[in-house]
Amino acid sequence: MQFLHFGVPTAERKPDTFFIEGLGVHVTAPDADPFQIEWLRFEPDSPMHEAIKTKPHVAYKVDDLEAVLQGKTVICDIFSPGPGKRLAFIDFHGAVIELYEEK
Repeated sequence: MQFLHFGVPTAERKPDTFFIEGLGVHVTAPDADPFQIEWLRFEPDSPMHEAIKTKPHVAYKVDDLEAVLQGKTVICDIFSPGPGKRLAFIDFHGAVIELYEEK
């Protein structure tokens, strides 16, 4: 696994966000932040799991998403944020982890 970013939920509007309509979330680009922070501001009707909306998460790039998800507590099933990209979220002993695969 390779570290990608920290995700931090916020109620504050941040500059340079983009909106992910199906998820109801405004996010910043973590590679534009010197500390790799991704800020997430959720719309009230966002379908995302409550833990993702309220707890910080750490994201890792993985080679085989399905293999890493085996036996884990998945709180957001695999979805594609763009061509060749897939991700899912798990709860790991109370910590929210994003697992990201790019082909």
